[in-house]
Amino acid sequence: MMSPHTIDVCQVLRSAVNQNYGNLLTRDTGMAVRHQIERELAANREGGITSLDFSSIGMMDYSCADEVVAKLLVLLQNDDITRGGYVVFCGIGEEHLELVESVLTHHGLALVCLCDDGCARLIGRASDAERRAWEMVRIRGHAAPAELADEFGFGEEIVARVLDDLSRRRLVRRNSTGFIALDVPDTVQ
Repeated sequence: MMSPHTIDVCQVLRSAVNQNYGNLLTRDTGMAVRHQIERELAANREGGITSLDFSSIGMMDYSCADEVVAKLLVLLQNDDITRGGYVVFCGIGEEHLELVESVLTHHGLALVCLCDDGCARLIGRASDAERRAWEMVRIRGHAAPAELADEFGFGEEIVARVLDDLSRRRLVRRNSTGFIALDVPDTVQ
């Protein structure tokens, strides 16, 4: 079983700016942190899941959220650094959630966040159809378009198109039999 690789954003912050604090403030700091995360993601194995852990981050401003979350997601969606891998965000506390959602909405992005209760949540900009399909896959862990068509209320082609869009946005994983939620271990291939 391949376990997810975790990147502690606070440790990256301390290393990137050579400081002993856990606040993501200023665009330059966010850029330095993002560049180091990019290097770590590029060094990670192909096709795996990486967890970005924000749980030790204190304060975060808009410019850092823009650099560390939005600009990183754009690179991930273009698959510029993960070579087929996926990123799940965790430890985004209530104190950061509104800020992160604002940045994501501004850029038309969405991400999968693992909440404190261990349940995955889709945050950011997504259509109602994308949210519904994503939630259906999350609940099942794995699903093919044909399995969701009746419950979704549309034909299999429409469901397949929505799931393909979620896959392109790196919000679900695609395999030979359907789509997999990002909170399902890598052993489900």
